[in-house]
Amino acid sequence: MSIDPKKIWSSPTLPTLPAVAIRLLDASSNPDFDIKSVCELIKSDPAISLKLLKSTNSTYFGFSNKVTSIERAVPLLGTNVVITLALSFSLVDSARGSGPSAKYFSQFWLQSLVQASAAEAVAKKIDPASASEFFLAGLMIDLGRLAMLKTITAPYVAVLEAAEQSPLPLQQVTQLALGLDDRMICRELMNHWKLPESLRTAVGVSRGNVPEIDALEGTPEANLARAVAIAAAVGDYFCAAAKGVALERLNDLAKRYLSLEGAALDEFVEALRERTVKAAEMFSVNADDLGDPADIMAMANEQLAQLAVNASVATKQAEAEKEAVTAEKQRLTAANEQLQQQAMHDGLTKVYNRKFFDEAIAKESHRCMRTAAPMGVLFIDVDKFKSVNDTLGHQAGDTVLVKVAAAIGQVLRGADTLARYGGEEFVVLASQPTEKGLERLAERIREKIEGEVILYDGKRVPVTASVGAALAIPSRSDDGIVQRLIEQADLAMYDAKQGGRNQVRLRVLVEDSERELGQAVIQRRFSRWLVAGQHLDQAVVMRSLVAIPAPEIKIGELASTLGLMESSQIGMVLVEQEKSGERFGKIAVRLGYLTQPQLVEVLALQQESPRALALALAKSGAVDPRKLAELIARHRTAGPILPSPVMVG
Repeated sequence: MSIDPKKIWSSPTLPTLPAVAIRLLDASSNPDFDIKSVCELIKSDPAISLKLLKSTNSTYFGFSNKVTSIERAVPLLGTNVVITLALSFSLVDSARGSGPSAKYFSQFWLQSLVQASAAEAVAKKIDPASASEFFLAGLMIDLGRLAMLKTITAPYVAVLEAAEQSPLPLQQVTQLALGLDDRMICRELMNHWKLPESLRTAVGVSRGNVPEIDALEGTPEANLARAVAIAAAVGDYFCAAAKGVALERLNDLAKRYLSLEGAALDEFVEALRERTVKAAEMFSVNADDLGDPADIMAMANEQLAQLAVNASVATKQAEAEKEAVTAEKQRLTAANEQLQQQAMHDGLTKVYNRKFFDEAIAKESHRCMRTAAPMGVLFIDVDKFKSVNDTLGHQAGDTVLVKVAAAIGQVLRGADTLARYGGEEFVVLASQPTEKGLERLAERIREKIEGEVILYDGKRVPVTASVGAALAIPSRSDDGIVQRLIEQADLAMYDAKQGGRNQVRLRVLVEDSERELGQAVIQRRFSRWLVAGQHLDQAVVMRSLVAIPAPEIKIGELASTLGLMESSQIGMVLVEQEKSGERFGKIAVRLGYLTQPQLVEVLALQQESPRALALALAKSGAVDPRKLAELIARHRTAGPILPSPVMVG
């Protein structure tokens, strides 16, 4: 399953920085912002003040005398360190979780501290004056993980659980399972927080390849980028599952950028662990899960040895890795699909549930409001269902519901939506309905249910259903259309019950003028013209029609494209529309900008693109493309004479 990144940025749980942290960040780039101002800002937030004093007196900084005031702490630490600590406290507060996710929040923060300490240690070797900035950059390497934990908790926890058992790095598992790029999410969150570009650039290549890092050579961010790349490798080495891969990357980067290898690198890593433990104490983070370097090294070497063995059979290794990736992707996809199925489908009948139907009909109503297209709903109620339960038991009732749902599904078209509305009631949202078509569909469903052979304990259970249908064309901004349409379909179903059951009743919520216009538009659509003129079989046309989306274009834009209306005329119609609330096309005809046949042509093109349908038919192989081009031309000349031969869609 893929997740739209917009879901993350629009989430109310997206991590935010407190006002004090943001103002301190602004202060870091202001040369006129003095120590006194920094002190005042820190003191305006009692929580940050207390944490800063606690940190100043921790073993991490090792001051001999106790510091009791912010005015003393800030000069001792330096403004850059103070600002870094304030931002770090904010990140700690953001990295809190409860329930199943708590473990992963703790893991995120511990790895972030490892990476911050590593980046700071690298700074002391290549750019000592920037140690606090490097610490902050290391802290932010995995902000993408934090954003996903906070906003899409359930699916991301499933990814993290899978990554614990996977040979692949977490970033690859995330990409395969959710279609999300950790680095992109991290950079966007840093943009959202308006962090300095230097931090964003460096953190962006933290897990990039060597050419990406080296591409920053000669820029102000070059040293910082190298430091966070090394820090990310250290973090993965201590905290991730794929330690062998992390060790290999750490060896390469440390040798390339720090001239560290062998025993010197081992000492560097050991010192980092001790520094991280002190940092964890300062931020009240449990560092018990931080393994012993010797044990980690043994585990990493074991993994590397296994990789070396696998490398000796390269072809088989490649096939195995491909199968592992495919299996992992399939497993994660299946797990996510199962969650989606459970959320959208009725547990008994496996058709859609009411929640999904409510969302689908709301979306369809907005489309139909824009395009003046009809909406159709069917309510289907199993007759005398209570007597089945009372006489044969609830298991028999469940069998009947499952069979009825399957029978309805066999009658519907691919674009129709079937849902269990509640109890023995089912509901259908019909795609692109007509009055006669909706009634015929309801009758086919009734007949199918009546003819279904349903057996329980070896005996046939006779079943019929009453069907109520309702059709409407939503007016502009008609917010109550969904409720009215459902109510009318429900009432029509009760009419069928009162009439003796096993019947169909139809209610049409359309004025005569709208009905006539709607029927004219339907007749003018390319699909209807193809079938009515016996140019193509209806089944062939419907299969291709279901596969294409409705054009997303306003009537005014379409009329302008066709050369039927000028911009000034469109503006006049929009002004009038604001006053009266009428549909655009009705006003355009009333003002004389469009004729009724031209309005029919525009609405038909708005609801269905002839070109898109022709492409779908050609792709299916059902019709020769040359014949389709001829049919499109003939269809166009069958309508009103338009100013220019513009083909929309």
